[in-house]
Amino acid sequence: MSQPSTFSQRVYEAVKRIPKGSVSTYKRIAILAGSPNASRAVGNILHQNPFPGEIPCHRVVSSSGRLTAAFAFGGLDAHKEMLLRENIEVYGNKVNLNKYLYRGE
Repeated sequence: MSQPSTFSQRVYEAVKRIPKGSVSTYKRIAILAGSPNASRAVGNILHQNPFPGEIPCHRVVSSSGRLTAAFAFGGLDAHKEMLLRENIEVYGNKVNLNKYLYRGE
């Protein structure tokens, strides 16, 4: 397994700071990783996450709060289940960013 790039490492560090019971967005993680226009790259990095046990990727959603069917943990249903275990309510395939968005980054 190859070492992650510097940008990937910054993405992983930003994601690890999201507290349990909160979510962040691809765009916010991209900003924290130093590349404001790289939300798609952030999604690709998290989808290829070589550290599934260490990086809580399920805490990242789209800028509209939509869940994704990607990532290393098994798709949309698994994403919902992981968020529900953290007491994050899921409405259809979305979370309420006004309620759950982590703003202390």
